[in-house]
Amino acid sequence: MTPRYLFLAISCLVVSPGLSWAQEVRPPVSQCQLVAENIPHATYASFSGPAPLLAATSEEEDVTITYLGHSTFNIVTPLGVSIATDYNGWYRPATTPDVVTMNKAHQTHFTLTPDPGIKHVLHGWSDVPGEKADIDLVIGDTYIRNVTTDIRFSYGIGGSSEDGNSIFIFEVAGLCIGHLGHLHYELTDSHYAEIGRLDIVMVPVDGGLTMGADSMSRVIKRLRSALILPMHRPGPPVRAFVGMFGSDFDVGYAPTDSITVSMRSLPKKPLIYVLKGL
Repeated sequence: MTPRYLFLAISCLVVSPGLSWAQEVRPPVSQCQLVAENIPHATYASFSGPAPLLAATSEEEDVTITYLGHSTFNIVTPLGVSIATDYNGWYRPATTPDVVTMNKAHQTHFTLTPDPGIKHVLHGWSDVPGEKADIDLVIGDTYIRNVTTDIRFSYGIGGSSEDGNSIFIFEVAGLCIGHLGHLHYELTDSHYAEIGRLDIVMVPVDGGLTMGADSMSRVIKRLRSALILPMHRPGPPVRAFVGMFGSDFDVGYAPTDSITVSMRSLPKKPLIYVLKGL
């Protein structure tokens, strides 16, 4: 049977036994996530009672994304929240970010000694055996959540680490922005259901340190994002990745390392946009 999808905004409530409505702690609401009814170990019910947590709103719509290097972007929201992705302390925004996200695939994707001025340091992994990172953060006009994926052990050891990578998703100004992190395996149907819609996606294009260009291109084609921002290219030319796409995708090369985007200015046809510095 084809799964039916429901917006998390009207579903996805897990109630612990004996928990009264007055005691409930409601998760933030995702405007981008679609939830499949047949995801195992999940319970869904309609919202009632106290309103769920929502991000602040702004009359401004523009989000600025700047490529800093490797897999680090700086996202600045309409209300001025600054977020640095896969923060390793080497590639830093001009001012201290409010939030940094990290993945533990390699030391180029995290640091254990971040700037103490950073308000929120979000690890894409859990240090508790058998658990996975669970990010639900509302800051200013932005809701940040994650979807975990497995990663291979580093340096050719073999085997994999469950839930060692997080796809971080930033919901702001109506946009759904996703950073795939150090993605090692193609996504499952459950992953796609958890992710939901991504208008903008940041994708590693190294050709093999994460996934090969053919596998990564399949992920991007299924996500069907309007704007694709390549990152993490320590090896092959970006054209090896771009060459996997046909006439359904446009390709552009930016004259600068930044792009300002809103829901209104998203390209109508999917665009692979290579920011300066990649």
